[in-house]
Amino acid sequence: MGEPVTEAVITVPAYFNDAQRQATKDAGRIAGLEVKRIINEPTAAALAYGLDKGTGNRTIAVYDLGGGTFDISIIEIDEVTAKKPSKFWLPTVIPTWVVKTSTAV
Repeated sequence: MGEPVTEAVITVPAYFNDAQRQATKDAGRIAGLEVKRIINEPTAAALAYGLDKGTGNRTIAVYDLGGGTFDISIIEIDEVTAKKPSKFWLPTVIPTWVVKTSTAV
């Protein structure tokens, strides 16, 4: 990438509990990163697939039916802008979004 990494969004399995999420966040801080957010892996996959599919504000529902649980994440995405054009767009987009997750067993 050519420049130091100081901020991170970290993905974790959907089944991680609060203690596991906090431990992951703490590990990121110990590694010298400012952890912006911890998100579920299914949510990250949905963002990676669909973030460049539209413009403007939108709300996405992400369903994860694996591992014996039913997880749903409702993601509100505000306008997405890129710092600079790139063939590999994922590290250059800056979404402003709120993730609300509810899990039922």
